Amino acid sequence: MHPRVDRVARRRAPLRRKTVAGQRILITGAARGIGAALARQLHAHGARVAVLGIEAELLAEVAHDCGEAPWRYCDVGDPTQVERVVNSLVGELGGLDAVVANAGVARQLALIGGDPRVLEETFAVNVLGVYYTMRAAGPHLAHAGGYLLVMSSLAAAVHLPLAGAYSASKAAAEALANTLRNEIRHTGARVGTAYFAELDTDMTERGFGTEAAHAILGRTTVSGVAPLGPAIDSLERALARRSRRVVSPWWVGVILPFRPLGQWVIDLALRRGVGEAVAIARTEPAVFTTDQPARSHRTERPA
Repeated sequence: MHPRVDRVARRRAPLRRKTVAGQRILITGAARGIGAALARQLHAHGARVAVLGIEAELLAEVAHDCGEAPWRYCDVGDPTQVERVVNSLVGELGGLDAVVANAGVARQLALIGGDPRVLEETFAVNVLGVYYTMRAAGPHLAHAGGYLLVMSSLAAAVHLPLAGAYSASKAAAEALANTLRNEIRHTGARVGTAYFAELDTDMTERGFGTEAAHAILGRTTVSGVAPLGPAIDSLERALARRSRRVVSPWWVGVILPFRPLGQWVIDLALRRGVGEAVAIARTEPAVFTTDQPARSHRTERPA
């Protein structure tokens, strides 16, 4: 073999051998959807998982399917809960190799005339929840094998009408991941960001299945629902390789470097029906993709 080819082969060989087997991985928002599917697949491939979320019965089922994995009820919007639960689960795992900050919610919002509490609740989970998870798990991940994977979205790059709360929250989560990557690099730990389009999950079904969304799109989704399996596979590979970026479907990776162009296409394509949709959204009784626990709101405080 030519010396140069041999050197390349040696560099690539470790990547092919890397697996999640034996890794201790904590997943937030693991009661269903991406989190539940990922937990089950990681367990099947030899990882030791711990799961947390706010749907206790579903979470217990996931934990059972994962070999009676440790699990806890936890509202990621509550920093005290997150700190306590993360430390407890890490203790049961005997350490921590990776965290998937997956917990997230979505709900349509007309930015003018809509309920401001929708924005607050979305940020409580999708932004503060990511930050609180980073803050609690960071000390346990600050080593050469440590890895934090943040669930952002294609919505962080391309913004749809009525999805302002969700898009802003995912852009903020992306910013937190990019910032932490630099702050934690000296410890040897790595940070990755996942960008997914519309996947076959409850979030997509509930988030887009509204009268207002249909008024804009004339159909259920923007790009069509992609299967969940390839996304879960990509997350597993990222956890094995400590990847900087994860995308699914593949074409999301093509759009990300050309965000202004992608936004321009959306602006042109979705001109019709937006006014009607915004009017509908102001009064339509839409719900969060996951029912949320009671929290205090700034909008409810006296002036």
